[in-house]
Amino acid sequence: MEARAIVRNVRHSDRKLRQVADIIRGKSVDESFAILSVLRTQRKGARIIEDLLKSAVANLQNNGNANVSSDALSVARVFVDKSSIMKRIRPRSQGRAYRIHKNLSHVTIVVAAS
Repeated sequence: MEARAIVRNVRHSDRKLRQVADIIRGKSVDESFAILSVLRTQRKGARIIEDLLKSAVANLQNNGNANVSSDALSVARVFVDKSSIMKRIRPRSQGRAYRIHKNLSHVTIVVAAS
């Protein structure tokens, strides 16, 4: 049995979120929460992935599997996809305009009972 949680259009680049996702992929849920609590001070994306992991565990327990404890769960799959890019204009000298690209991402976490 498995459950997933998805968050779309997160205001973080996919490269930065993938660095955090690669660390917790394949680990148990308790170990992943411990890693993410340490990474919260170092990486901004750790907070987003931690909230999403909590949501995936809650989805699994809510879908008729309330007897599953969190120590028997593992992070089966984590993937981060690139989303659209917000394009903004930054005024520069002599009437010029520079483009600023703000990347968005989609994050998916699948939690399974091991």
